[in-house]
Amino acid sequence: MTGVDLTSAKAAARTAAFRARAAAHAIGPGAACDHLAEVLAPHAGKVLAGYMAMRSEIDPLPVMAAHGGPVCVPVIVGKGQPLAFRAWSPGCVMVDGAFGARIPEAGDWLVPQVLIVPLVAFDASGFRLGYGGGFYDRTLERLRAAGEVLAIGFAYAAQEMADLPLEPTDQPLDLIVTEQGVLRPPHRR
Repeated sequence: MTGVDLTSAKAAARTAAFRARAAAHAIGPGAACDHLAEVLAPHAGKVLAGYMAMRSEIDPLPVMAAHGGPVCVPVIVGKGQPLAFRAWSPGCVMVDGAFGARIPEAGDWLVPQVLIVPLVAFDASGFRLGYGGGFYDRTLERLRAAGEVLAIGFAYAAQEMADLPLEPTDQPLDLIVTEQGVLRPPHRR
């Protein structure tokens, strides 16, 4: 695919995925947080990166609040840069960050060992389609180069697509958790 074709294909995939996510969000997350808590249980004590849900994203906040270890959320530090992660706890003062994401006003900078990754769409191979900034791809590449990290996509099952338009820089997820259970991509079995 040429760059123009790939850009168009990603835009079309995002449009379809946003519709599917909004419809699933209207129904609710079902057992998604229960499944996520089960996946995270063996990782108690590790630094967990979650996220502050925006729009119709599935919300990991209950699981983040219950995690038995440090929790942080992503902060966009600049275009083309990997994410940084600031410590978060229930009740901490939050402010608007880049692109409308809520971030802690203050706190330590942490390096996550486990990430709950938001997404627009995913496929059975463990790849995700994000919003197009490449922040998580750059972040996962950097974290993986530095050591072991677990990347868990968190989504509604309706966000699964059969054929995502991919680029060589796209980083796969290790697991994907939905209200229907846990998907273990072939590269992680």
